[in-house]
Amino acid sequence: MIWLMLRGNLPSAEQAALLEAALVSAVDHGPQAPSISISRMAVTCGAELNNAMASAINVLADIHGGAGQQCMELYFAIDQRMQQGASLEAAVDAGLDAFIAEHGKVIPGFGHRFHPIDPRAVKMLPMVEAAAQAGVVEGKFALIGRRIEVVLEARKGKRIPMNIDGVTAVIYAELGFAAELGRGLFILSRSVGILAHAWEQHQQGGRIKGPMPPSIPYTYAGPPKREVPTES
Repeated sequence: MIWLMLRGNLPSAEQAALLEAALVSAVDHGPQAPSISISRMAVTCGAELNNAMASAINVLADIHGGAGQQCMELYFAIDQRMQQGASLEAAVDAGLDAFIAEHGKVIPGFGHRFHPIDPRAVKMLPMVEAAAQAGVVEGKFALIGRRIEVVLEARKGKRIPMNIDGVTAVIYAELGFAAELGRGLFILSRSVGILAHAWEQHQQGGRIKGPMPPSIPYTYAGPPKREVPTES
């Protein structure tokens, strides 16, 4: 149904399986994610479920939630260079250089704060490659993603593997979705997890849940105490 509404036609069973894998992989996140925490805090402030979900979805922007779209844009820029005659190797090098010059050294879709290797990417990228061998997708974006891993490791001296944003970007790009829809599909998927967390918090109860548990007090780290001038 999602494919039909966005594309106007029906996917093959193989295309649907790839889309479903990408959507399912991004459904949930632990409560340390800002969007999830916001949904839970909103519920404890008395917000209804729709307001709690809207509050959470509204922070899924460039920094938190935007990596998939940004990674797709990088893939598309590299693919454009290849269509203009550049080799995969040259296109990836030039594409990364251009991206870093504009956005900085962090490459969206690669590396992970908590996992040396994202287990979801390990399972899903071979699915894309198998689909490419079966003629379901071209497989060019999977090749681009693999090559980026190689280049990043050579440049940084350590492995920076593809994460869930990188592999879902591969899938959405292979399936022909625009980069903006990559973010929309991610938000659609993550909304299920947001709803689950908001509902769980609703069942647990609690009032005015803050970003830190009461057992962890705040420590003031601002300017030292100083005198306030009085009128002369």
